[in-house]
Amino acid sequence: MKRKVLAMMMVAAMTMGLVACGGSDSGDAAATTDDTSSDTAATTEETTEASGELIKVGIINNDPNESGYRTANDADLKAMFTKENGYDASFAYSLKNDEQIQAAQQFIQDDVDYLLLSAADTAGWDSVLQDAKDAGIHVILFDRTIDADESLYDASIVSDMAKEGETAVNWLADQGLDSYKVIHIQGVMGSAAQQGRSGALDDKVAAESNWEIVAQQTAEWNAEKAQQIVQSQIDAGKDFNVIYAENDDMAKGAVAALDAAGISHGVGKDVIVMGFDCNKWALEELLAQNWNYDGQCNPFQASYIDEIIKTIEGGSAPAEKVVIMEEKGFDAETITQEDVDTYGI
Repeated sequence: MKRKVLAMMMVAAMTMGLVACGGSDSGDAAATTDDTSSDTAATTEETTEASGELIKVGIINNDPNESGYRTANDADLKAMFTKENGYDASFAYSLKNDEQIQAAQQFIQDDVDYLLLSAADTAGWDSVLQDAKDAGIHVILFDRTIDADESLYDASIVSDMAKEGETAVNWLADQGLDSYKVIHIQGVMGSAAQQGRSGALDDKVAAESNWEIVAQQTAEWNAEKAQQIVQSQIDAGKDFNVIYAENDDMAKGAVAALDAAGISHGVGKDVIVMGFDCNKWALEELLAQNWNYDGQCNPFQASYIDEIIKTIEGGSAPAEKVVIMEEKGFDAETITQEDVDTYGI
């Protein structure tokens, strides 16, 4: 706020117009996604004209094309952080931590008031967040946690990824299979979502003699890569009865490989299919009993962030440092159409 007051005083004192110096893009290249990788080069998208009366926000997120969850998350943020709502917002996207850090450094140079971050990786953020703090910039985490001292950010609005994994693995254990032979399709390695959803399964396999990981490989949230992973296991003649995919898109790709090979899946069939995120189309697969389980990951954090910003702007600290989104898991044998309509994204 002090920066805003000083800027207004300087403008009032000058007799000649000045050209604004904070309008440089956070990335010179447009975001790109190719058919073989879900990595997206960091890019910045200006959504409002700079104004001294607006709160300047730099938002760093993962690729909005990564999944239905991320598309909904990005749309929620864009609907909230508009000129009409009092914000001058810029967006940067990447699935690579180093590119996100570069975007954060650019936003710091652009003198944003708030840095909003959904980190691609949990590690490596201490230095740039310390720079933000030294510059008087408030940092709010959303969607994902990071491994950094809590003093480096004002608030964190996140999913409990470890709990998501535990809920899913507990559900799977309750199915009472004689043996569990799991193809585990992981998300982007090092992300909070991957760590939480992988950790619970890894712990269960280590603890139970009748649990086995047939294959464990990252598909980087990508359906086509997941399909290739499952197809390779089928071609190798591997025996499996569970697909544990860390998002819905990868579960969809896995099912495509099963269908191509004529392997049945879903309730009472040969292979249990599990996903995460609760895309509406995925919940409809549960309702049709083609899949077995889907873990919710709530993408709608913008209203929480807006409330925290208003609290800070009012001169107070947020009531809670960490806000955990309420989430649940859905079973194909109990899900209803109302659940699909209510919780599908």
